[in-house]
Amino acid sequence: MKNRLSLIALLFLVFAGYAQETYTLAKESVLKINGSSTIHDWTVIANSMKGSMKMDAGVLKNLNFQVEVAGINSERGAAMDKKMHAALKVEEHPEVSFKFKEIKKDGSAENSFHIMGMLNIAGAEKKVDIASEFQEVGGKYVFTGSKEIKLQDFNMEPPTAMFGQIIVGDNVNIDFDLIFSKG
Repeated sequence: MKNRLSLIALLFLVFAGYAQETYTLAKESVLKINGSSTIHDWTVIANSMKGSMKMDAGVLKNLNFQVEVAGINSERGAAMDKKMHAALKVEEHPEVSFKFKEIKKDGSAENSFHIMGMLNIAGAEKKVDIASEFQEVGGKYVFTGSKEIKLQDFNMEPPTAMFGQIIVGDNVNIDFDLIFSKG
């Protein structure tokens, strides 16, 4: 009888492990960082991202997401990119990362959630709460939302140009449309 219970417990653990499905970040995902300066507003795009998530019976169990700092580029050219990469401390910290801790339903709308986790930018890690729309669309999972952060909260000095005449604002807004597909 004891062997039979052990076998049932083992089979349960094996099948429970198979119930989790793994998804990877799809190439059509978009992440934009919007900010301002003393002269103009600006937007940069993350061109190199990777991520994975695990779902278990329709419930988010794990999510990891990374952005390669060297792959964050602006339309304003190499000079702005160089200053931005320096502010992000690309040499010491080549990636920005988010590690999932928990998800909570937001009662305001059907697909509204708060995703909590640890955001690491330029070597500084902070707990964040990100309001997001999260839903399954055609067998893929989509996160859509935005998060405002302060550069100085992550020990970053806002970049300057023209001998300090142009100063980037401390607040930036991260807009994302992340798509995870099975695989």
